[in-house]
Amino acid sequence: MTRIRECRTLRGLTVRELADRASVSTGLISQVERDVTDPSLKTMRRIAEVLEVPLFSLFQDGEHDTVAVIRRENRYRISSPHHAITYTRVSPGGAKLEVLEGLLEPGSVSADTLRAHPSGECVVVLSGRLTVEVGDQVHELKTGDSCHFDSNIPHRFRNDGRTSARFMVSVTPPSY
Repeated sequence: MTRIRECRTLRGLTVRELADRASVSTGLISQVERDVTDPSLKTMRRIAEVLEVPLFSLFQDGEHDTVAVIRRENRYRISSPHHAITYTRVSPGGAKLEVLEGLLEPGSVSADTLRAHPSGECVVVLSGRLTVEVGDQVHELKTGDSCHFDSNIPHRFRNDGRTSARFMVSVTPPSY
């Protein structure tokens, strides 16, 4: 995660300052920056918010080609602590559009509380069922259904079903 170190130093933050602002230990930041440990999705979101960068930009490579092919086995992957939700980035880092494949286990949520970020999102269910909460609205989606919303409105995904829900999310501009 040398990318975290890059973003941190560009902003003039010490390890302690980043850790304090992200509400994690300095040891964890140090271990993450040295690739000794893999942080949780929740921790990565907090780090990205403090650094004011899109979450998956912390995984991006330097150079960008005009055409990017991302092989399934080379996708960046991040999951919640108990692997209830997993996201893999299917678009290149640094693009104007971020496309993620999500897998949400039965009875799970994408976040403990509704979250907002400055983007627009479109989600399409590939298999299973997905509940999309946006503000005080709740939308039940089944395979093939899609939903577009303003991510400035607090939102999250839920899987109230008995099987895993697989879905694609497009986010523009990429955000945390």
